[in-house]
Amino acid sequence: MPRTTLRAKGQLTLPEEIRTAAHLEEGDLLDAEITDEGILLRPRKVIDSTQAWFWTSTWQAGEREADADRVAGRMETFDSNDSLLDGLRSIAKPVKRRR
Repeated sequence: MPRTTLRAKGQLTLPEEIRTAAHLEEGDLLDAEITDEGILLRPRKVIDSTQAWFWTSTWQAGEREADADRVAGRMETFDSNDSLLDGLRSIAKPVKRRR
């Protein structure tokens, strides 16, 4: 079991294996709570509100799907904006115009 020492001003260093497993980085916030078993530390990742959409489960699922497509070679590249637009037009469904 990893062990650490309480330092001056209540500071302690979490062992590297714990920081790595918990994906902790310098400056991350931790909530501290006394429980029946001892002291519980919970990481709190703070996300800028303008970036919160990126971390939704739906968006992250799409990111994983796009990564898998890229790795599997299911992608197409274009030499110009015009060729990209032509490629999109070739696969677009026709739009039904309302009368």
